[in-house]
Amino acid sequence: MEPFVWDQAAGSGVSAFALSSWTARDSGLTAGFTTRLGGVSQAPWASLNMGLHVSDRDEDVVANRQRLAESLGWPFEAFTCAEQVHGDHVHVVTAADAGRGRDSRASALQDTDALITNERGVLLASFYADCVPLYFWDPVHGAIGLAHAGWKGTAAEIAARTVEAMHAEFDSEPAQIRCAIGPSIGSCCYEVDGVVIERMEQLCSSFASLSDTDGAQLAAADLVRKKDNGKAMLDLKEINRHIMIKAGILPIHIELSKWCSSCRTDLLFSHRAENGSTGRMASWIGMEKR
Repeated sequence: MEPFVWDQAAGSGVSAFALSSWTARDSGLTAGFTTRLGGVSQAPWASLNMGLHVSDRDEDVVANRQRLAESLGWPFEAFTCAEQVHGDHVHVVTAADAGRGRDSRASALQDTDALITNERGVLLASFYADCVPLYFWDPVHGAIGLAHAGWKGTAAEIAARTVEAMHAEFDSEPAQIRCAIGPSIGSCCYEVDGVVIERMEQLCSSFASLSDTDGAQLAAADLVRKKDNGKAMLDLKEINRHIMIKAGILPIHIELSKWCSSCRTDLLFSHRAENGSTGRMASWIGMEKR
C-alpha cells in the first residue's frame, strides 16, 4: 500500500502527501511531503516552491513555507532546516536550533543533509526535486530524523549515518526505528552513466549477504540496470532501502513510496525532467509538544 497519501485540499490551500500510517499511530507526530501545488511562486517555480536556493523570490518561498506550517497547525517559528550539500553530515537539532533556516539560507544549519532530534515542538524540513527523502522515527525513545539522499548522499550511505547518529544520541536501537522513503525520481526515469554507475555498483556489492522479510537473499542486480548504450537505470529508493536494512532496520519497518517526481511533473518538481529550472518540494516531520 502506498504510504504517502495525497491530500488535494489540505489546509491553507497547500497540496501535500501525508505519511498517513505514522500520523495514525501517534497523534503527536506529523510527517509528509509537499507537492508543487497550492503556493504563490510564479513560473518556473509555480507554485509551492519551498527552496530558497533556486532564484525564486525569497518572500514567495517564505510565504509558501508559512502556508505549510499553518496547514499543519504549527507555528512558523518551529520550521527548521539545513543548507544541503549532497553530503553525509548529520546534525543533532536542539531546542536552540528551532526555526533556523526558515526565512534565510544564512541562518540555516550549514553543510548538513540529515537532521535528527528528540525535541518536541521542532518541525524538521528538507528539500527535493528528484532526490530521495528519508524519514526516521523511534517511537520508543521519542526521536525523529530526516535525510536528503541524492546519488552522492546515497553513495555515502547517509541513511546508515542517520541510524548511527540516532543510536549514539538517543539510544535508538535500529530494530526499533521506523523508516519511510518518500516520493522521488524512480528507476523508470533515472538514467545515469560513468562514475555514478561505478559508485553504485560498488555500494550494491555490499548487499549480497542481506535477507529480506521472507528470508530470501536481496539481489542487487536490478538496482543498477545496465543498458546497451553504456548507461544504466538507477533505483535510488531501493538502494536506500537496502542501506537501511544493512544498518539494522527491519524490512517490515520500512515503507516505500512509488510516486516518481519525473513522471508526475504536473504534481511534483523534477530537476531532471524540467532541465534544472524548477522549484523544490519539502519533506517534514515533527512531534507536537505534550
